Order: sequence, then structure tokens, then C-alpha cells
Amino acid sequence: MRDFSQDLSALALNTATLGHNLDGYGAGWTPERVIDACAERGYGGIVFWRREIGTQAARIGQYARDAGLEVVGLCRTPFLVGPLAPKGHEAIMEDFQASIDMAAALGAPVLTIVVGGVEAGTKGVRPSLDLVAERVTRMADVAASHGVKLALEPLSPVYGGNRSCLVTMRDAVDMALAIDKDNVGVAVDVYHTWWDTDLERQLVRLPAAKILGLHLCDWLADTTDVLLDRGMMGDGVADIRAIRRSVEACGYKGLCEVEIFSARHWWTQEPASVLDEIAHRFRTCC
Repeated sequence: MRDFSQDLSALALNTATLGHNLDGYGAGWTPERVIDACAERGYGGIVFWRREIGTQAARIGQYARDAGLEVVGLCRTPFLVGPLAPKGHEAIMEDFQASIDMAAALGAPVLTIVVGGVEAGTKGVRPSLDLVAERVTRMADVAASHGVKLALEPLSPVYGGNRSCLVTMRDAVDMALAIDKDNVGVAVDVYHTWWDTDLERQLVRLPAAKILGLHLCDWLADTTDVLLDRGMMGDGVADIRAIRRSVEACGYKGLCEVEIFSARHWWTQEPASVLDEIAHRFRTCC
């Protein structure tokens, strides 16, 4: 397992950690200011959300690389199924295409997929998972032609109804293997997998090249909001080092992405202090 105690080069900021993924939160720093602050602290990379990039993907991506940061990925595709997805198949696929185009322009090698919840008129998750697989398969070659990999990210079962019918790593691995495209894999998020005692057994089924991301945060024992009350690494009940050990044992050597949705705490803090705390926790808790 890699030693992060003296080295931040494997640390990437997901800008959601500063509240940049939802309107009305965060301190309003520009992407350039965030990039500069991460570079000053020795971070290795950064992950953006589509809403903050707008029409400036190529320029922002180049700005990050010029500052010495790797653009690790982009969040995210639209929901592909369920009540929060764009209305209608064509609207979903057009937005999927737009997310691929943005990732390519940004120079982000990985586009995260949060699949969406249970499709209207169906029960359980299987019909929705089948539809997700169909839509990802349809777009995989398009993404590959743009140099973009697609990372299926299973979410905690608490989001099964509206945000993600994909709730176990087993189903994510099954889907990635069934789609059988070189650029389709999975992302492992501590928040969504910390409880899964089958995680390591599922990951070993994948070639190392199909593990496309490791997202760090913590699950607070007394969380007040399952969406917007994630913990900083070390503040909760997740065995972060054990999860990282399992992921790295499967061959993952990429950056570790800190992604903390925290409307009442971390998003209310001064961003520079949050970035400093992330660096400290990365060295000591991850």
C-alpha cells in the first residue's frame, strides 16, 4: 500500500468538497482559484463538476495542467434512468453525449456515471439496471473515440429509489464485465461501499484497468442527511485504509479523490482551511 504520510501527489480534490456541485453553497471560488490553491499545497489532481465548467472546458483543463495538476475526471453523466433523469430517451442520450464532449474538451480521462433510480412503471432494480446497461453500451464506443473512460459508481442502498438503482459493487462489476468494453469500469467511493463486506471479493473479478477511481470521505455514525452530511476522513466509521488496501491490491495506482458533500459543516468553512485539513487527513487517515 502506498505511503501518503509525506506525499500529496496522489491526492485529488473533487470540487464538490467546496460546495461547487450545488447552487447556493460554497464560497464561490472560480475554477482557477481552486486550481491555484490545490497546486500551492502540492495536490496532484482535481475533479470538476459540469455545472462549474460551462463552455470553458478546454481552457480550464489547460489551466489546471499548466499549474501542475492532473485533471482526473469529470462529474458526471446525467441520470440515465429514474425520476431525476432528463425526460425521454433522446434527451438522456443527448445529455450523455454532452457530458462525454465536455470530458474530452477538459482532458478528463474518466467520466463518472451515477445511473439514476428506479424507472417509472417498474418495480425493483433489475429492469432499470438492464436499461442502464443498454444506454452505457450504446455510448461506450462514442466515449472511447473521444479518449474517455466511463466509471460506473454504485451508490449506497439509501439512494436506490431515486438516485441509483446500482447499489452494490457486485452489480457494478457484473455490468462492467457484461458490457465488455475496454473503457467501461467502476469507481469505488468509500461513502457508498464502506459497509460492503463483499467489496474486495468483487473487485478482484476486474482487470486492474477497469478500476477507474477511488473516492475518499467518511460515513458519520450519526449522519443527519444521507446526501449532504458526509464526513471528513477520520471523523466517521468507515475503515478507509482497509478499503484503499483492497483497491490497491487489485492493481489501482491512480489518484485518490476527496469528495465530501457537507452542507452544514465543510461547505460553510473558508475553502483554504478545508484544503489544508484535507491534506492533513490524507496524510494521517488514508
